[in-house]
Amino acid sequence: MTRYNFRNMAELLELARAEKLTLGGVVIRYQEELEGKPREEVRGLMAGRLQVMRAAAQKGLSEDIRSPSGLVGGGGKLLEEWRRAGKSLSGTTTARAVAIAMAIAEVNAAMGRVVAAPTAGSCGILPGVLLALEAERGLGEDQLVDGLFTAAGIGMVAARQASLSGAALGCQAECGVATAMAAAAAVEIAGGEPERAAAAAGVALQGLMGLVCDPVGGLVEIPCVMRNATGAAQALAAADIALAGVQCYLPFDEVIAAMVQVGRALPASLRETGTGGVAACPTARRLVEQISTWRHNPSSA
Repeated sequence: MTRYNFRNMAELLELARAEKLTLGGVVIRYQEELEGKPREEVRGLMAGRLQVMRAAAQKGLSEDIRSPSGLVGGGGKLLEEWRRAGKSLSGTTTARAVAIAMAIAEVNAAMGRVVAAPTAGSCGILPGVLLALEAERGLGEDQLVDGLFTAAGIGMVAARQASLSGAALGCQAECGVATAMAAAAAVEIAGGEPERAAAAAGVALQGLMGLVCDPVGGLVEIPCVMRNATGAAQALAAADIALAGVQCYLPFDEVIAAMVQVGRALPASLRETGTGGVAACPTARRLVEQISTWRHNPSSA
């Protein structure tokens, strides 16, 4: 058992205070001891994941990709063109994060290579935020790797106390936790203290409390891709709230406990079965019929 092991946010924060580390710094030491590898190797492995994220972003932003069903693809590229034309209504960092997040989620839907962060269905949110901050703030790779370790710590806390499964607790456990991970990472990258990072994670998750998992046709496409995009924007908003010093009264561990309670209260139709929420809309049902026809006769597409 590593001395840097933690079961919840309270323990993670206590380790950070005692060792005078960031949340990400604690996670790095935990990983070093857990795997018995030197710091350079542990960081190198995380840097490799960052490169996968970069490649997925580049692919989604520049290529004409499409999912096998034909339901999603090209949205991230369109958003990036809109941003570059100076037409975005949101700030430049948010606009870039939204485009990247959508692009990566579309790469996932098109069966491309992504990093589950914490799941494939929520894979765009964290890299969307980090890569946007890199571009807008001139961050170095070491800073992004540090942010990924911070995000990993938030994901570990959520997984150990709850679940990261949409089928178990709804999309709040996937896109909700991913948004919390991204918010905390953004705070520590910006120089915020561990307590501010934890607060940002809590604010982000509160904002997505009760988010249902209702994929149209059971595919991780609609509304999943859109939720990656909006989740990136919400992560940046939560980071700003925490960094500005706004009092965030609810501890992250209590927010996680509330997420579990809410998730268990959700009916099965709202937990990844594709039978409730937007998946039950008339247009969604027609799309499912089209997908079914294509599956049985791909040449008809």
